[in-house]
Amino acid sequence: MAESKKKTDKELSYSELVAKRDELKKKYMDLRFKMVISHVDNPMQKRTMRREIARLNTFIQQKVSAGENK
Repeated sequence: MAESKKKTDKELSYSELVAKRDELKKKYMDLRFKMVISHVDNPMQKRTMRREIARLNTFIQQKVSAGENK
């Protein structure tokens, strides 16, 4: 299942990748605040979100180096 998700992220355009990354960063910040204030059911979700943001950053950097960032 994770492989198919990576392929779809890789096929997104630069602007879509940036928008998705920004949305995920906002969710990550909200999760961090929620962890400080109250109990979170799945603390491992924080790790998976960080990894997904890093994966998107990698794809964005690949697009920039290929000159597709317009």
